[in-house]
Amino acid sequence: MRRRTVLAMAGVATLTWGEWLNWRWSRVLVGNSEGASEAVVVLGYRNPQATANLINRWRVRAGIRSIAADGGRRTCVIFSGGAPGKGTAEAQLMAGYAKSVLEFDGTVLLEDQSATTWENITNVIPLLEDVDRIKIASQPAHALKARAYLRRQRPDLAQRLVRADDYRPGEWMIVKPLLALYGLWTLRGLKADERKVSR
Repeated sequence: MRRRTVLAMAGVATLTWGEWLNWRWSRVLVGNSEGASEAVVVLGYRNPQATANLINRWRVRAGIRSIAADGGRRTCVIFSGGAPGKGTAEAQLMAGYAKSVLEFDGTVLLEDQSATTWENITNVIPLLEDVDRIKIASQPAHALKARAYLRRQRPDLAQRLVRADDYRPGEWMIVKPLLALYGLWTLRGLKADERKVSR
């Protein structure tokens, strides 16, 4: 009985830790920019097949739900991701999923050349110049990494970053500890000032 209790407590602690870390990452390097226009950048994930994979489908849904609900802003959704090998670009697969499955009929822009997160940011910068608010949608650790890259490449545009709706309590809860471990590994190159939760 005691062993079961210890295991149950360890399981709850692990789930809580994963949830907390993902929540925290979703609130780093974002502000409260206002304005009439916004861009939601949805980052692609390795997608060698002919349709959007599970992770890309989730990222598209997170991107679409990140659109400001007040209806007073002009929003474009930018799908970013190149083609792995000779396949179809991740950006095209995600846009196709958004339109055909989610029936999204808003403004869509494609960036279909990038192969890394750094390139995602480099290549979407020209599409962000004229918007007032910028949201980056992905898993929280990956989105934080992209926000840090935007801050390094274009600090002026990084001032326009606001939270995307890519963290929700309980969503992906069972795998959040694994996502947290992977996130800690991928974020090891971030500087101390790139890790602070925004006020």
